[in-house]
Amino acid sequence: MKVGLVSLGCARTLVDSEVALGGLKKEGHEVVADIQKADVVLVNTCGFIEEAKIESIEAILRLCQLKKKGRLKAVVVLGCLAQRYGAQLRKELGDEVDAIIGTDSLDKLAELLRPLEVHHKKVFEVNAHPRFLLNENTPRVSLTPDHFAYVKISEGCLNACSYCVIPRMKGPHRSRTIESIVNEIKQISTRRRLSEINLIGQDTAAFGFDRGRLFQLPELLKQITSLNLAPWIRLLYAHPGHIDETLMDVMASGHGLCKYLDLPIEHSHDRVLERMNRGVTRAQMEWVIARFRKKVPGVSIRTAVIVGFPGETDEEFRDLMNFLKAIRFERLGAFMFSEEEGSKAYGLPGQIPIELKKERFNAVMAQQQEISQEINDECLGKTIRVLIDEREIEQADTYLGRTESDAPEVDGQVTVHSKSPLAPGDFVEVKITDALAYDLVGEAPQ
Repeated sequence: MKVGLVSLGCARTLVDSEVALGGLKKEGHEVVADIQKADVVLVNTCGFIEEAKIESIEAILRLCQLKKKGRLKAVVVLGCLAQRYGAQLRKELGDEVDAIIGTDSLDKLAELLRPLEVHHKKVFEVNAHPRFLLNENTPRVSLTPDHFAYVKISEGCLNACSYCVIPRMKGPHRSRTIESIVNEIKQISTRRRLSEINLIGQDTAAFGFDRGRLFQLPELLKQITSLNLAPWIRLLYAHPGHIDETLMDVMASGHGLCKYLDLPIEHSHDRVLERMNRGVTRAQMEWVIARFRKKVPGVSIRTAVIVGFPGETDEEFRDLMNFLKAIRFERLGAFMFSEEEGSKAYGLPGQIPIELKKERFNAVMAQQQEISQEINDECLGKTIRVLIDEREIEQADTYLGRTESDAPEVDGQVTVHSKSPLAPGDFVEVKITDALAYDLVGEAPQ
């Protein structure tokens, strides 16, 4: 059968989608980029917060409409939303969708969907306790441009943040072996010219914790960078309470490791952090940030914060604003607290009205926009190394790329003007001629 895909959510979900397609392709099914040409469409869903759930449901309903019109034979719901709300989805959408499959079975899709393919029987497969962990031999279909890849180093989560249901959707934290990750990167590099490897997990800093050997991440990074298979190695999603100086020393040594740290703090006030069950204090986070900036000059730190957590007072919100103003994170994403069923924060007293949450969210983003503009203004006139991602179709001699300080999809871009042809994966020294709030503009050497 011809299989199409709609993949929603984060890069971790994207890797799951690659696994889902990989197993199907291995068993002889044809993967098509255009869902209009597919017999079956997989929807790999996100169920993290309310906004993501709505997006997932809307995508499912759109595909069900295509099926009703006879343009699809089947709609298959996968991933986090299926894992979290499998029984509910089955009850409410069971007549319209053809399969509901959780996060533990993405590598078995060909087998699971055989009754659907052969006998048109509906499929329901949601394991209450996910344990799947990919390895270097797990078939995958790449969904990223050839010049960069996401490599998932662990699955599940050991943190018990009170606002989060990821452990329920993805299971307990489980790390791959260093050997498996290294072998996967070697295999990818034989098929593609890699310019960038992005290491991902629910908490990459906890790599190896489940094996009783704390802080294995530095050793993993040493082994990956020693391969010299990609100029940029980027680390994403590191909990600030799980970082020690060994990691700082590895990043300071260079050898292809991007000076980039994705460090979600979520809040600054100790009382809020405690209610969030973050397992870290403001003082610890300040120490990590200060030490990183001292040991790794020029490091760009990305963070994420949550506004409107239950009971967050005006004073605590001002504390967060002052903290962000003082720290001046190079990159920042903000979220409004989403009251999630099954989380410890669900039903907590002191729920913040949506209007106030929006007001606080807007205040954080407005302040960060000013900070980001000031940081980008400092780039004017400088020559910066840029990784080219794609050619701008609508503008001649124009390309889009990223600096070392920008991860794919979530951070800013550099618009590069070049009379000489450039290709995705090229590194170019670009002179910055204009600075916007989140993006840069520059000229490549002629």
